Amino acid sequence: VQLQASGGGLVQAGDSLRLACEASGSTFSNYVMGWFRQAPGKEREFVATITWSGDMTAYADSVKGRFTISRDNAKNTVYLQMNSLKPEDTAVYYCAADLYYNDYESRRGVMDYWGKGTQVTVSA
Repeated sequence: VQLQASGGGLVQAGDSLRLACEASGSTFSNYVMGWFRQAPGKEREFVATITWSGDMTAYADSVKGRFTISRDNAKNTVYLQMNSLKPEDTAVYYCAADLYYNDYESRRGVMDYWGKGTQVTVSA
């Protein structure tokens, strides 16, 4: 499966942004999808995951209540709605896919397929 993220940009603190990641090359609904991010000088970190039909989601504590992950299997796309953005949310955001779901592993970035990232910059 190939993944292409989009929707990043420069926003101010408190603003909202929606990222999208379109998948191609395989049956999208077969994959658990996730969002991760990497800030300059820091390791990549888990943001959120969503299971195949969207019935289960998981979030990092740092984004819980502000970010929402969703998916549209008819459009082969997973979204990350980001509200109340903070400067510390500044990072390159990556989407990832895996055939299997394991919360422990996904939170540690163990995913089979990765897309190129999209930059999100939040100014104070």
